[in-house]
Amino acid sequence: MTILKEDSPKSFLEIERAGSVYRPVEERLADWHEVEQRLDRETIHRQTARCINCGIPYCHGSGCPFGNRIPDFNRAVRTGDLRLAWDILSETSPFPEFTSRICPALCEASCSAGPEFGAVTIRQIEKTIVETAFERGWVEPDAPRRIGRRVAVIGSGPAGLAAAQSLNRRGYTVTVFEKEKRPGGLLRYGIPEFKLEKRVIDRRLHLMRESGIEFVCSTRVGIDVSPDYLLRKNDALVVATGTPTPRDLDIPGRGLKGIHFALELLGGQNRYLGGEIAAPPVSAKGKRVVIIGGGDTGSDCLGTALRQGALSVLQIEIMPKPPVDRSPSTPWPQWPYMLRTSSSHLEGGDRRWSLLSKRFLGGEKSGAVEGIEVYPVQWSFDDRGKPLRFVPKNDDPEIISCDLVLLALGFLKPDPQALESEFRLQGRENVFYCGDAATGPSLVVRAAAGGLDAAEKLDSFFRSGK
Repeated sequence: MTILKEDSPKSFLEIERAGSVYRPVEERLADWHEVEQRLDRETIHRQTARCINCGIPYCHGSGCPFGNRIPDFNRAVRTGDLRLAWDILSETSPFPEFTSRICPALCEASCSAGPEFGAVTIRQIEKTIVETAFERGWVEPDAPRRIGRRVAVIGSGPAGLAAAQSLNRRGYTVTVFEKEKRPGGLLRYGIPEFKLEKRVIDRRLHLMRESGIEFVCSTRVGIDVSPDYLLRKNDALVVATGTPTPRDLDIPGRGLKGIHFALELLGGQNRYLGGEIAAPPVSAKGKRVVIIGGGDTGSDCLGTALRQGALSVLQIEIMPKPPVDRSPSTPWPQWPYMLRTSSSHLEGGDRRWSLLSKRFLGGEKSGAVEGIEVYPVQWSFDDRGKPLRFVPKNDDPEIISCDLVLLALGFLKPDPQALESEFRLQGRENVFYCGDAATGPSLVVRAAAGGLDAAEKLDSFFRSGK
């Protein structure tokens, strides 16, 4: 093993980016534990040495929605000062134990070393920092000085939790309202256990409760309690209800049995593993599964279906197959348009692109889905490789046989006016929207950053004398 000086300017040339962090496929398919394993301390130390401390750290500026000071905590880890690294990381990131597990690492995509030599393994470094902090007792409940104002937060997903924690630290007394049995929103009911074990969420929630934040679950605002009542009892309201409406596929045969939205599978499995229900409401065991939608949610369905014992799994997508390397349409340091292979894709199943779903086929007696009629399409691209439009290749359909169809087509952006009307909040200056409820469906890290921004705006609102 080559021993390098801590300040070696050639470290990113002499040390390769760390390889796979996944547990063996046969091992992880046999359980629901997280697929990733932590890198050992020596490996992490050497990976931090790959940070080139560039003049303009795009990882910090354009990459990370939190503005994490990545070169600074890299340097602290490299010199062995994990406590300093934690202080730097926790100053800007509200829940690094979440993002270090499920963030796609926008920071790594904008790393200066990335295009030529492979990005620094920032996400794994962050995970080492935060888990070390928990192990050594550095993550403690907050003890803020109360300022005499109360805030109600609707929704306990990443945006709601981030807003609640930030406001609590500023001295506000915060109550979070959640319609489900337990807090966490998408983190608990949308992300599979094998990517984010729910004990990690519960560990953070315990700290938040110890810090004085109250959670009221199994309560639907607008049904069980009115927004008007909440505003009478509180000085302000934060709406962090996410994007609850999935995009549907309105084609003939949609009403057949065996066609479900992705969250019916994912949320049901999580509720089962969490002991909320006796059995998963949607099971892929022994079935031929087709997932329509090629994004992260579809990938999560793939990994879930394999663990449930699916006979086969096929993920199809109307978009063309992305290029293996970064497309010229998304030059560095932008988030690259390119083929992405998740841990679930490495576990089994197949993927196909440029397929248009035309109708679902089913048995007349059973009323259950038995296949999907699809057509291949031909895409045209602009000069930089960005997909523009498609046309059917021919009139010959293909029938894909299946017993279970999962729709992973994303979510619809909430209409702010409809939300205001639903909650009767028109014209209220002390109501703040954040996360997906404000900007539409996006990443967990962006939703949490939106929660922090809403907390900042709320605090500025009252500090301005409102």
